[in-house]
Amino acid sequence: MISLSFTVDKAFFEGDTCRLDVYAAKTQNVSRSRLKNGFKKLTVNGKEVRLAYKLSGGEKVELFYEDPVAEDIVPENIPLDIIYEDNSVTVVNKRQGMVTHPACGNWSGTLVNALLYHWKRDSICVESNHKPDVLRPGIVHRLDKDTSGVIITARTKETEDFLQKQFQERKTKKIYIAIVKGKPPYRTGDIKTQIVRDPKNRKRFTVSDDPSVGKFAWTKYCCFGTYGDYSLMKLCLKTGRTHQIRVHLKSIGCPILGDPVYSRKDSVFKDATLMLHARQLTIMLPDKKKPSVFEAPLPVRFKKVIRFLHEHSAKTLPPENPMKEKNAAL
Repeated sequence: MISLSFTVDKAFFEGDTCRLDVYAAKTQNVSRSRLKNGFKKLTVNGKEVRLAYKLSGGEKVELFYEDPVAEDIVPENIPLDIIYEDNSVTVVNKRQGMVTHPACGNWSGTLVNALLYHWKRDSICVESNHKPDVLRPGIVHRLDKDTSGVIITARTKETEDFLQKQFQERKTKKIYIAIVKGKPPYRTGDIKTQIVRDPKNRKRFTVSDDPSVGKFAWTKYCCFGTYGDYSLMKLCLKTGRTHQIRVHLKSIGCPILGDPVYSRKDSVFKDATLMLHARQLTIMLPDKKKPSVFEAPLPVRFKKVIRFLHEHSAKTLPPENPMKEKNAAL
């Protein structure tokens, strides 16, 4: 279920009214057909109405809808870089550009399609009354499309439940590596904010200090070094929110190099893609007595940029954090 909450902008109108679904399509990045097919509930100023409701400006809207589901998820012969595998799990070094699971606009070419082929499973036919989880068999966490690196998948329902519980209870440890533009205020630090959807752009999120809005997010960081206008950073997620690292780094003046959503095109690395990589995952596996640690090597795109920075800029370090004694190492 997807929810949208917004206040209708009076400046949008010129003395006339507008259908609510038309307004949502123009301002909330959701198509009218998507709303029509997945519509669940709609209220205006607390009163339940239809999509055709006429707006005049200033109304408070709450809209609930579902993404359409695929009629069939087909195994696809897509090469996978497998880090580790047993009868319970498959750990993959996901390449940049691969979507984790089928969703609107990406019904094929996903990690799920590749896993079904690798596991030699038949296609999954999805009935309209099935839960959304059937669309993502084995997926217990996700990485953004343009984020590469370690992702663990479950080969059985029992393992899926076992792993999901660890993510829900924050018992896993996830380490990321990023190349950013700018310099963090300190060598190490904690970024703790609320994360909310950006009211000006529904594809983006932003931070807020208001504890009554959004979801709490916590990222720990360590700067390995600054090279001119760029920095190499290690990040540890204490929570797992959508776009969390990307939003948090932007909030401290260090947007990730190559980020098409939260940064601008770079004048030096003009062809850079998102420089964010899930480097390491620590998690307990079924029937193991101690946590397992999985690592994905740095991708070529990282090595090229780091080599260039070493050759053209002297390495410096941000100042020590005065609260270092309260800031545990990553």
